[in-house]
Order: sequence, then structure tokens, then C-alpha cells
Amino acid sequence: MMTYSVSSNKKHDLSNRNIFGKLLALFSLTPFVILSGFISLILFRRDLHTITFFFGVLLNEICNTVLKHILREPRPLARNTNLLYSEYGMPSSHSQFMWFFASYMLYFTFIRLQYANNKAFKEFFWKVAGAVSCIAIACIVSYSRIFLQYHTWKQVIYGALFGIIIGTIWFTIINVVLTPYFPTVISWKISELFLLRDTTLIPNVLWFEYTNIRHEAGARARRRKSISAKSQ
Repeated sequence: MMTYSVSSNKKHDLSNRNIFGKLLALFSLTPFVILSGFISLILFRRDLHTITFFFGVLLNEICNTVLKHILREPRPLARNTNLLYSEYGMPSSHSQFMWFFASYMLYFTFIRLQYANNKAFKEFFWKVAGAVSCIAIACIVSYSRIFLQYHTWKQVIYGALFGIIIGTIWFTIINVVLTPYFPTVISWKISELFLLRDTTLIPNVLWFEYTNIRHEAGARARRRKSISAKSQ
């Protein structure tokens, strides 16, 4: 009976571990979700800041590939002893991607995104909530690479450090070097052709778009009522 109980407990623990591993595997797909979001935003918003942010993501991936081929540290073999990985594991690309994104979003939220509706507490709450969410997701994705045995702790930590460093540098380059040239870029004919726009001088893009859309919707509703009244 004791042997059966121990065996049953082991099976139960293994089942829970498999479920937990599947959840972490889903979280590890977060970078692909973010990339899809970037493509959607670029296609529908055409904002220069979003485009340059995306270029930073691509640059971060290039740096990760270069670092992997310089350091040439293999992935852990504990995941499958019959399989030798042909690719390198130092630093973790998932970890570097997520911490690049998280660090950039933190700077963007607290430096770039400013509210103009005088609701200081609400502004602070949403900023903190966004920052905590980015950090939490980055931590989960990073841990998933260790749990699933794709990377060691060292590879994930170094990936996070490189991601934060590159994210900090790229945010500085965009806001100090590139942003002053955005008004000139959007005046080009090719920018008009692709409907590119610059929202740098808008304190809060979300609030600006919300009020504009609300105003436009109200104006259209009034015009419809006016046309309907005249037709009667």
C-alpha cells in the first residue's frame, strides 16, 4: 500500500509539473505575440516612434546572434541527453528580447508618456500597473527558459542584462538623437506616400486619440441627425 501511495504521489507531481511546463511554454511564445503587435501597430498607426522601436527590437536580435557566436556557450543537455544542440545558448534570446522590451517600455511609460488631464493618482496607478506587468511577464518568460531546460541560469541572467543595456541605449538614441529629426522625416514625399506620422509632441497619445475619436464620432452623429431632420 505504501509503495502504491508513493507511486501515486509521484504521478500526481509529474502531472502537475507537466501542466505547469505547458503554461510556461505558452508564456515563452510572448515574444512572437509582441512581434505580431508591432507589425499591426506599424501597419495601422504608421507612427515613427513605433517604427524606430521595432528597429531597436531587430537590432537587439542581431546583437544576440552576434554574442552567441562570439561566446559559443552550448545549451544545457539535461533536457534530452540524446540530442546535441547545434545552436548556442549564451545569452538567452528570449530573455534578452523580453528585458529589452520591458526596459524600453518602462522608460517610455515614465519619461515619454505624460498625461494632460490632471489626474495624477490615476496616471501614477496605470504607469505602475504597466511597469509591473512588463517586469512580471519578462520574469515569467525568462524563468520558462530555465524550467524547460533550454538555458541555464547564467544564460538567462546575461540575456536580461544585455537586453536592459541595449534597451536603455536605444531609448536614449531615439529620444536624444532621432526624435528631433522626426518632423523633417514626415515632411518627405515618401513619408506622405506611406502616411507616416509623428506623435512626439503629443503629451499623451492614448488620451489624444481617445478624445479625437470621441469628438469625430459625436460630430458624425450630429450630422446624421441633421440630415435625418431635413429629410423629414
